[in-house]
Amino acid sequence: MTKPTKQRDEALAIEDYALIGDCSSAALVGRNGSIDWLCLPRFDSPALFASLLGSSKNGRYRIAPTGKHEPATRRYRDDSMVLETLFTTDTGEVALIDFMLPGADNSSIVRIVEGRHGSVDMRMDLCIRFDYGLTVPWVTRRPGGNGLVAIAGPEMLVLRTPVKLEGHHMETTAEFTVKAGERLPFVLTHGPSNKSLPMSPDPDDALYDTEHFWSDWAARCRYKGPYERDVRRSLMVLKALTYTATGGIVAAPTASLPEVLGGERNWDYRFCWLRDAVITLFAFMGAGYHDEAASWARWLHRSVAGDPAQLQIMYGLAGERRLEEAEIPWLDGYQGAKPVRTGNAAAGQLQLDVYGEVMSALWQARDAGLLDNTDAWSVQKAMLEHLETIWNQPDEGLWETRGGRKHFTFSKIMAWIAFDRGIRDSENHGLEAPVERWKQVRDEIHEVVCSKGFSKRLNSFTQSFGADALDASLLLIVTTDFLPLDDPRVVGTVDAIEKGLMSKGFVLRYRADEAPDGLEGEEGAFLACSFWLATAMHMLGREEDARKLFDRLVDLCNDVGLLSEEYDPHSKRLVGNFPQAFSHVALVTTAMRLSGNPNPGSTPGQTGSTVS
Repeated sequence: MTKPTKQRDEALAIEDYALIGDCSSAALVGRNGSIDWLCLPRFDSPALFASLLGSSKNGRYRIAPTGKHEPATRRYRDDSMVLETLFTTDTGEVALIDFMLPGADNSSIVRIVEGRHGSVDMRMDLCIRFDYGLTVPWVTRRPGGNGLVAIAGPEMLVLRTPVKLEGHHMETTAEFTVKAGERLPFVLTHGPSNKSLPMSPDPDDALYDTEHFWSDWAARCRYKGPYERDVRRSLMVLKALTYTATGGIVAAPTASLPEVLGGERNWDYRFCWLRDAVITLFAFMGAGYHDEAASWARWLHRSVAGDPAQLQIMYGLAGERRLEEAEIPWLDGYQGAKPVRTGNAAAGQLQLDVYGEVMSALWQARDAGLLDNTDAWSVQKAMLEHLETIWNQPDEGLWETRGGRKHFTFSKIMAWIAFDRGIRDSENHGLEAPVERWKQVRDEIHEVVCSKGFSKRLNSFTQSFGADALDASLLLIVTTDFLPLDDPRVVGTVDAIEKGLMSKGFVLRYRADEAPDGLEGEEGAFLACSFWLATAMHMLGREEDARKLFDRLVDLCNDVGLLSEEYDPHSKRLVGNFPQAFSHVALVTTAMRLSGNPNPGSTPGQTGSTVS
């Protein structure tokens, strides 16, 4: 095998990738035919190709024409997560079909090279590196030929293909020609190294089954409206980010893709955030996916069970609590962005808003009949008893800042919501609770927020008590019932954020120069916040403005309909981990609102103010 070529060292843009997954693992496929990020068999396991999207010295799995070709075009085949990339050369045309089969005993990446016209010379390069690119496996030919076996420690990968393979310099290559009508498969299957070789699916059968799995799932979507295509694709992304065994949904399948190109804002998002639970639950329910919503609600209930004082903002896919953050110094980082981090120290932060989000999610789930009243209610009561003792403490806030605790206004509003939803649950479902005491706490929080969290000078609620910094999280006040929609403080907050946190037409979370967060540099526009502004505009009667902003946001989706966490309006690049569940669920809930569904989600639906 030859050494890595110059082309290998050129990292693609984040938006040049597409997601494939089997609802237990996932991979990103570049438009150049390269798979540069793969996590098996769990989203939070060490990546097997940990090149951070094409950086040098680490793993990669590429199939592409050997000579010059026109820029590839690609699409998901109909309503599926089957990716088809089309390469056109001077001698012919070839399609690369990539997918993962949901429900299989072992996760496999199936790649089928299909000749469409003429003949095309192709090349496969496979460089397997376990443990985030650190470990070189021992590679042998598969018994009987037609493939290879790679083993290191507990991990094993088996590649099955009729194409002749060559091994050189700890990498594997294959050169072959595909003619019109020919189909050559490459099936890469994961399994534990202490067991026999894992079975691989038949490529053609797997393609048929995968397409039908996704088309059947997409057909269940209940949303009908002007944004149906975008909503359906976003829901499919959320489904692909689901770990079926537990019902958990990862925030993103990647780690350390930078929020600032070349910067230090690089985090591991392969975990389940509690605040994501609320809007994801509502999005699935609003679209008719009650099985997925029920699984997510059960995951939430199991994960938060235990001592309320130990409630975390995020958990692993099965509810794991130890998510220690570490730096990976041997990885270059995406386009030089360092440090590369795995795990997430924010799991140990105090973020009071999660109590409101958990109570909101369980309140909604109970109303929909997704929860057992007795078990879940005992957990909720214990949470509120603990929240009574800590709601007036400073915390790290929704954005997981690393510059010290503050009295974040949004955190207090969500503490108010926690008690408000607990009161509603008790009264609506006849559940035993100290309702009068909770009402007193709720009223006290409301008074404190309105007196300390509102700036008369800005005519807006502010990021933290006594400060003049704005925060886009406060756009969600329109969906909380904390104040009536026509309250001047609500209207003033939306106006102030629109004027003060917009960057080239999109919304920043906050301005780091006005609200230091303990990190260097500014970041891109946070896409979920921009969707929240569209929702706020809509709920305040600014329908035309809301639709214009929403359309502008949808235009940021890449060519296969995927969004990252943020958008850099200066470089016009998607940045942050990709694809990002928070962005896609915000797209879904905003589209539903703009289409006339009054309560598709957010935190939670507008049902009339209870305290003014």
